[in-house]
Amino acid sequence: MNESIRPFLEKVSARNAGEPEFLQAVTEVAESIIPYIETQSKYKNSKILERMVEPERVVIFRVPWLDDNGEVQVNRGFRVQMNSSIGPYKGGLRFHPTVTLSVLKFLAFEQVFKNSLTGLPMGGGKGGSDFDPKGKSDNEIMKFCQSFMTELYRHVGDDIDIPAGDIGVGKREIGYLFGQYKRITGTFNGVLTGKAFEWGGSLIRPEATGYGLIYFVEEMLKVQEDTLLGKRVLISGSGNVAQFAAEKCIEKGAKVLTMSDSEGFIYDPVGIDQEKLEYIKDLKDNQRGRIKEYAQRYSCEFFPGEKPWRIKCDIALPNATQNELDIADAEILIQNGCTCVAEGANMPCTPEAVAAFHQAKVLYAPGKAANAGGVAVSGLEMSQNSQRYSWGRTKVDNKLKDIMSDIHHICMKHGHEKDGHINYEKGANIGGFVKVAEAMLSQGIV
Repeated sequence: MNESIRPFLEKVSARNAGEPEFLQAVTEVAESIIPYIETQSKYKNSKILERMVEPERVVIFRVPWLDDNGEVQVNRGFRVQMNSSIGPYKGGLRFHPTVTLSVLKFLAFEQVFKNSLTGLPMGGGKGGSDFDPKGKSDNEIMKFCQSFMTELYRHVGDDIDIPAGDIGVGKREIGYLFGQYKRITGTFNGVLTGKAFEWGGSLIRPEATGYGLIYFVEEMLKVQEDTLLGKRVLISGSGNVAQFAAEKCIEKGAKVLTMSDSEGFIYDPVGIDQEKLEYIKDLKDNQRGRIKEYAQRYSCEFFPGEKPWRIKCDIALPNATQNELDIADAEILIQNGCTCVAEGANMPCTPEAVAAFHQAKVLYAPGKAANAGGVAVSGLEMSQNSQRYSWGRTKVDNKLKDIMSDIHHICMKHGHEKDGHINYEKGANIGGFVKVAEAMLSQGIV
């Protein structure tokens, strides 16, 4: 580790004790950014990174609600408003029992760089609750969302902070949250993105993260004079990002071999085609079922409690959750000839796994670049809401492709190594940093 990085991280660690996810995210960024800052006196003398790692505001609140048995339940709600130097705070809400302040600070910090890379005027934020939607009735979820928004509404607005969905927060939850916001404020505006198309949402928004991920992979392969055609692809997860990443892979002629959930993964050596994928969408989105039911229906293997990374592949797409792919998984992927890893989830690869990919010259796309398609189309939804107008599917999809291509260009610009290898991690970090840093310098000591 560069000696100038160590004192910075020691100071951040002391101030944020007990927040491992946040410290992991800061460390990964600092290792790219601090050597760059040392070549730029205007950033070094202004302590710009020291300011970036401090949230502008953190809101923590109680969320009481009544379950179907008439019992009072209490959860904790959060909103981390990290940085608004290039626009209002923008980032999702996550409802999951693993949600802590550390997790949300890591996500908000990543969001600052991700939103910067899109080129759209959006700052970074993240929020959510330790509420678990699994096993809850629609009535219970509605009551929770209404209670959550009864506090959150004070801190958001279409020119202040515009939340979206994340793990555990889909179209249903966004609908309940928006309904309560409208009920309290009496206004109908773009305070949330990920809305249904019928009342202000954008076409392509559900598909955007997964589609954008594959558009970014295509750009990486194009540099290598290669395509997705015939490539064997491993996908973890089976939610929104995984589903639409799989859909775009199938469209491009790749063979999707796996999908997973918290109980294990399925391996279909014949490949998951569009018909099988439609079954998975219905299973996960409507029936709230488990991925092992796919194995029973299509007579393929299900591996309980395991991750899919030991299956031979050309491309791996970790789309589930943070730190799901560790050094052991990375070594197996490398040994099996995997040439490209792109993150659909936020920080799904551990630092040791990322280091192994760099050493083996595996193409590695960090989530802040590769999965930026979701927030990019959220930004486009904000634009449509401001215009009181809806764009067609082709227009939104073309804008998404252009944004992902631009992000790839930024990563290449800042990520070229002396040996000719493109370090997309370094490129994304520096590229995202520069725009935010310049805005902060222009606005004074903020």
